Amino acid sequence: MPTMPNTHKNPTAAATDGWCLEHTYAQLPEIFHAPAQPVPVSRPGWVMWNRTLAESLGLNPESLAQPEAAAIFAGNALPVGSEPIAQAYAGHQYGHFTTLGDGRAILLGEQITPRGGRFDIQLKGAGATAFSRRGDGRAALGPMLREYIISEAMHALGIATTRSLAVVTTGDTVYRQQPLAGAVLTRVAASHIRVGTFEWAAARGDKDSLRALADYTLARHDPLLADAANPYAAFLEAVIQRQAALVAQWMHVGFVHGVMNTDNMAVCGETIDYGPCAFLDAYDPATVFSSIDQHGRYAYGNQPHIAQWNLARLAESLLPLLHDDEQLAVKHATDAVGGFRSHFQHHWLKGMRSKLGLCNEETVDAVLVDDLLTLMHIHKADFTNTFRNLCTESFADHALLADPAFRLWHERWRARLGRQSESLDASKRLMLSHNPAFIPRNHKVEESLIAAANDRDFTVVQRLLDVLAKPYDDRSDRPEYQEPPPPGACAYETFCGT
Repeated sequence: MPTMPNTHKNPTAAATDGWCLEHTYAQLPEIFHAPAQPVPVSRPGWVMWNRTLAESLGLNPESLAQPEAAAIFAGNALPVGSEPIAQAYAGHQYGHFTTLGDGRAILLGEQITPRGGRFDIQLKGAGATAFSRRGDGRAALGPMLREYIISEAMHALGIATTRSLAVVTTGDTVYRQQPLAGAVLTRVAASHIRVGTFEWAAARGDKDSLRALADYTLARHDPLLADAANPYAAFLEAVIQRQAALVAQWMHVGFVHGVMNTDNMAVCGETIDYGPCAFLDAYDPATVFSSIDQHGRYAYGNQPHIAQWNLARLAESLLPLLHDDEQLAVKHATDAVGGFRSHFQHHWLKGMRSKLGLCNEETVDAVLVDDLLTLMHIHKADFTNTFRNLCTESFADHALLADPAFRLWHERWRARLGRQSESLDASKRLMLSHNPAFIPRNHKVEESLIAAANDRDFTVVQRLLDVLAKPYDDRSDRPEYQEPPPPGACAYETFCGT
């Protein structure tokens, strides 16, 4: 089984912008990628530059923030050492299998950080590729800013996610339902290998290429599993455990991904592709924000089930590698996927205990959590604020507070806190570190996107980002970022942006 190559320093890049790019993914069989050159744009212009992320990647945040450097992040100029490709993959979209690939994203290479980390640097919206399927390969400003805002907010919340390095405008117009300003996002990921990447190889019946992909992914993300008795079964189990933990974290903050197709599930365990995503205001497990999810397949409460369904597709793709005996391969796959629910339940309940300040475990905890969520659903209580208010026991939701059933629940909760050895102050500290005061409120995100798209006013986005950078801090000077949408506001709806 191959290992990742030793990292190296690029002396030319180190002396200038800090680029230190490798291209190990491009060494996979050609079915997994195709050469791709960014298509130049008219007038690259800066919108967002993530200096902190740039520094962690070993890039020079000053030289790359210069006006002329916007050309790199628009695709008009290439970083030192880049060898652009588009990645191929398939996917089940709303349950239906289709072949896909990067239709508007181009991988410049893998940046090697000063600490030896490896991260994909990808331009999203950089022009048509071999996989564009009649698309224009472009992206609009609003969706690219949305991904920047939400991905950076997720990172601040402590949730594994792809990151956003830059957003630049192109000076060109893209056409969707209406003419829109074009933009390019630079996305950073531990890798862009998806469940759909394995489906791509499996659909071709190409066992050698499937094995090459699995070996590469093991070496990149799970090198310690190479010595396992069955490395591919161990890899499947590792992906399942990562996804169980990730989706539990989504649920803890009320995040709705919105488009959990298998091509949007990264095997490294990062949240990827922020299209029709949003956060709960009033708690309701059936909440859907995507304009095209008419039947609630990707509703908030359905996300654990869909994650398990997606992982079953990964297991099916890996069957030829799990065992030479087909029946034993199916057993490996079935057992692994069947364990997802217990992994998820473990992570979900652990996180919910922390949200309620519970420092130990009791069998009644799951019921205590479920009963609170039921009351929140009945009263349409704000998800984020209800848990944050529990930290101080100061409730703005008078309807919930007035319900005798909630008062009884509150007594049970206080009694449960009293049965643990930790102090109430310790419980409060635990709660404050697991219940954010600030999330990307949908109406505030929309407000910032409208200001950016209509008026080229990016200060609204920047103020929002400043608040979201410290989601667990109390900010009495920013109460408007904690408030749910005003009563009577229209139901929030998102679109995929393509």
